[in-house]
Amino acid sequence: MTDLRIQKITANIGARVSGADITRPLDEETVAALREALNVHKALAFDAEGLDDEGQQAFARHFGDLTTAHPTVGAVEGAPNVLPVDSERGRAANHWHTDVTFVLNPPQASTLRSITVPPYGGETLIASSAAAYRDLPEPLRRFADTLWAEHTNDYDYAVPDEEIDEEQAAQRAQFTSIKYRTVHPVVRVHPLTGERGLFVGGFAQRIVGLSPGESRKILDLLQAYVTRPENILRWRWSENELVLFDNRITQHYAVDNYDRAPRRLHRVTVAGDVPVGIEGKESYTIEGDASHYTSVSG
Repeated sequence: MTDLRIQKITANIGARVSGADITRPLDEETVAALREALNVHKALAFDAEGLDDEGQQAFARHFGDLTTAHPTVGAVEGAPNVLPVDSERGRAANHWHTDVTFVLNPPQASTLRSITVPPYGGETLIASSAAAYRDLPEPLRRFADTLWAEHTNDYDYAVPDEEIDEEQAAQRAQFTSIKYRTVHPVVRVHPLTGERGLFVGGFAQRIVGLSPGESRKILDLLQAYVTRPENILRWRWSENELVLFDNRITQHYAVDNYDRAPRRLHRVTVAGDVPVGIEGKESYTIEGDASHYTSVSG
């Protein structure tokens, strides 16, 4: 195994990894050590000098099968597993979310690689939903344990129509070109660690059995624990870096604070399992087939 060094960045989330050349194939011992570090720290940052799209996909495959780029949004040309996260294609990621939770089995892990970095701003915030769950007062934790939420890619963005230009309208139409509705446990049990985390975020729109208004109040209350500053890694990008995060037990947010400067990352995600709640019940689909997007990991 290479001489791996894992340096914590904050108490609750994040570590910087050195001593591993991720531009080359990794041996099984190194991959196992990285998996364990990801279980502990939730988000890992690497130097990615010399890494291209092919190399990013090869690195991500160490952790499982890849998804395609996205269920509805186009991939990088010639690389169907790579999603361009480009300021010129809109800034829809500046809300707290877990990737693609509107499908039955969202990705288990996501990798982001910096290509073009603005001169200031453009950070990615990553929050630990495990720390958020631990922060809940006991009565609220017991309540959250019982809840299920419907996640969808088709919802009211609360942006007045007059503020949406033609390009933004076209992007939204593409994003919702296949409508997905999936019900997940609000408290998800991590399949590798057994940790519990709040599985909510921007695509969670309604608590099963409650009205939209009641749902919003409860989701906002739980979300406030996820986004406590103590639970957040604020990653300031330099060029040629890669961040790997556990999509099962984190949320993230792309900060739109870089004026109109260009910003481009490439995202590759690893296929995930079907979420399970504390009683062992699995998530279920109401609407939308994502078989073209992802296999189900074992």
